Amino acid sequence: MKDKIHIDAWNSSLNKKNEELCGDNVVSKINDESFIMVLADGLGSGVKANILSTLTSTIISEMIFEGASLSETVETVAKTLPVCQERHVAYSTFSIIQVFYDGHVKLIEYDNPLAIFIRDGMIMKIDRQERIYNEKKIYEASFNVLPNDYITFFSDGIIHAGVGQTLNFGWQHEEVEKFLQQYTSNTDSAKEIVRILLANVNYLYDGKPGDDSTVACIKMLEAKETIVMVGPPSHKEDDNRVVERLLSASGLKICCGGTTSTIVSRYLNKPIETDPLIDFTSDVPPKGYIEGIDLVTEGVLTLQKVNRYLGKCVEDNAFLDNLLQSDQTDGATCLIKAFLLSSTMITFMVGLSDNPAHEAIAYSTISLNAKIQLIKDMALKLKKLRKIVNIEMY
Repeated sequence: MKDKIHIDAWNSSLNKKNEELCGDNVVSKINDESFIMVLADGLGSGVKANILSTLTSTIISEMIFEGASLSETVETVAKTLPVCQERHVAYSTFSIIQVFYDGHVKLIEYDNPLAIFIRDGMIMKIDRQERIYNEKKIYEASFNVLPNDYITFFSDGIIHAGVGQTLNFGWQHEEVEKFLQQYTSNTDSAKEIVRILLANVNYLYDGKPGDDSTVACIKMLEAKETIVMVGPPSHKEDDNRVVERLLSASGLKICCGGTTSTIVSRYLNKPIETDPLIDFTSDVPPKGYIEGIDLVTEGVLTLQKVNRYLGKCVEDNAFLDNLLQSDQTDGATCLIKAFLLSSTMITFMVGLSDNPAHEAIAYSTISLNAKIQLIKDMALKLKKLRKIVNIEMY
């Protein structure tokens, strides 16, 4: 695997007091080469600002995702976005960060507070170049990052925090830098960094934000590939080759399914042990243990539950938080935690061997076609949760 880094990213917002909609919007996309995150801040607040920021962030992220260069994208948006004749400012400002997995970063900022780049507790200077697009002043930067570096960027609601309340002139950019240096570290997750910064912003606003306030953070992680072997290969002579691929994982090695576990056990010449703590309340079969493998679970029933959980995680951040903090040890919960807490790239190795017992019931939830579709559904949800996912068929 050539990747040097992978991404842990998070964002969260405080709505302006008495507003149901946030005037800021963040969109992120991920592909095989890079991670893209766009933060747009719509003029004003409420519905109008929400529409403007959503439109801006969506256009930018889609163009870059479809292969347009940053300069082409910015020029298009600069031409598209009008300027408020009364205030002489753009209807939406934005920050764009594209992080390539080789460690290269491209950053473009238009009228948003400047992003903060921290390495080992030190503020790293970003060499920005000024560009003019359609009479709009835009800053561009290109630099390299290392594992554990993190970049935090935010809307101007952050530096307005406390104006006329706890602070006379708001929270200056240098003060935000000092706060991040003092209260965050490279051991924190992106989510924790966002939480810490936004909690202080809410404090400065005395719990009544005077402006929409959004924080986004991208933390660089050492690239590690978790490999999940699901089902036996279509040709028995490929068993050893597939197990060797499983064992090549730079991250976690996971085995799902009884037949799959038997193949791995035979190759390693290690017995399969069953979890001695049987949970009679669990709706999935117990886990197993094979020396040299990080996690061994039952197959389809466990994966179906994982898929349901992933769907809820995509839709509900509170469910995601509770699940990741739970003390449940069933196979499905352990798989979810392995994927979301301990993996940056996930590769599913799907065996295409037909089970003779299922040939007559193609509609069965355990048919080969259904299993493949189940893995594809899981992969789609994991990508929405900002994971790099590959599927290999054997």
